[in-house]
Amino acid sequence: MEQPNILIIEDDGDLRDLIAQALAFTGKYTVHVAEDGEAGLEAVYQARPHCIIMDVKMPRLNGFQLVRILRGDPDTQEIPLVILSALVQDHEVFTGLSSGADRYLLKPVKLHILMTTIQEVLLVSEQDRLQRMRDLVDSSNQATLQHPTKPTDEG
Repeated sequence: MEQPNILIIEDDGDLRDLIAQALAFTGKYTVHVAEDGEAGLEAVYQARPHCIIMDVKMPRLNGFQLVRILRGDPDTQEIPLVILSALVQDHEVFTGLSSGADRYLLKPVKLHILMTTIQEVLLVSEQDRLQRMRDLVDSSNQATLQHPTKPTDEG
């Protein structure tokens, strides 16, 4: 059986190398790396990864933009996407997941949690991914209906 290709898109070179070495050390994955969103997008089409781990705050193309691009392309829309970010606010996590990421992990992350997450998302079917997105949209719509935005006096 072919080893899954994992692409790590992270602008912090030390963290990128640490994750790449840890994944490679398991012997379960072929690991590819990119230093920013634009290089990551190019690497997606070259490496054809089975899973992508990406940061959000990167030069040239951020992680949220990259997720939307990948989900909008029929050739890449089924690739499991994991955001690994220091952005911890609820609205930032929601933005990542509603953009189409399968998981949103907070930095610093324990390597065993990252590896478990990779194993889990590799098993998610496209149908399950689409259902999760529908559920996320439904819960967002429900929250909006329960807490509508109040009009302001500004004209």
